[in-house]
Amino acid sequence: MLTEYHCHILPCIDDGSDSLETSLEMIRLMHEQGVRRIVATPHFYAHREKSVAHFLEKRDYAYDRLMQAGPAIKNILLGAEVAIERGISTLPDISKLVFQDTDLIMLEFPYKSFEGWMAEELDDIAVKYGLEIIIAHVHRYQELYSKSDFETLLSLNALYQINNEAFADRKEKKVVKRLIKERYPLVFGSDAHNMQSRRPNWDLLQKKAEKSLIFSSDRLLEKHRLKTDWDM
Repeated sequence: MLTEYHCHILPCIDDGSDSLETSLEMIRLMHEQGVRRIVATPHFYAHREKSVAHFLEKRDYAYDRLMQAGPAIKNILLGAEVAIERGISTLPDISKLVFQDTDLIMLEFPYKSFEGWMAEELDDIAVKYGLEIIIAHVHRYQELYSKSDFETLLSLNALYQINNEAFADRKEKKVVKRLIKERYPLVFGSDAHNMQSRRPNWDLLQKKAEKSLIFSSDRLLEKHRLKTDWDM
C-alpha cells in the first residue's frame, strides 16, 4: 500500500493547504499517483502553540472538515512534524504527537548550524517515552551542517524520511544513494504543501526509486502499528 509519510494536506492549519478545496485537490492527485494511505503531518512549533492539547483540537477540526468533504483517499492517519526546540522533550503530552496508532514521531531539526542539544532532545524523547524517531527530510541538512555534524545526524538511532524531490536534485540524490547503499531505514513523503510549487510528486518517486525501497517504506508503518483496526 503506497504510503505518504509526510505532507501538509490538512486545511488551514499551517503553511500547507490554504483551503478545503486545495486539500481535496492534493489528495485527488495523490490518489491518481497511486497513494492509498496518508499520514497528515502539520507543523508543530512548541513556541507558537498554547499547548499540545490546543494543537490537537485544531488538527482534529481540520481533519473532520476534510473527511466530511469526502476525500479521494479515506485512509488518512494523523501525526505531526515536530520542530526540535530546547526543552521539547519535557513538553507535557508530546507523546500524543505520534503517528496515529503507532510509536512513531517525526522530528524536524532547526534550519541552523547543528548543536549537541538537538541530538540530546531527540534521544530524550526516544528514551523517556519509548518512541521511534523519524527525522524529517534528512537530505536537507547536508547544506547546513559540517561534514562531521552530518555524520552525527546519521549516527542517531532513528528512521530517516526522504522527500521524493530529492531523487531529482543532484546534490541531495548523492545523500539518498548513500543512505540506500548503507541500508539506512528509510521512509518517503512528498512534503506537499499546495498544488503549485510543492505539489504531490509520487509519480517522480515511482519513476526514480526501486520498488523494493518503496515497499520497505510502506512496511515500516505496519511494523510500528499499536492497533489492528485501521481501515484499509
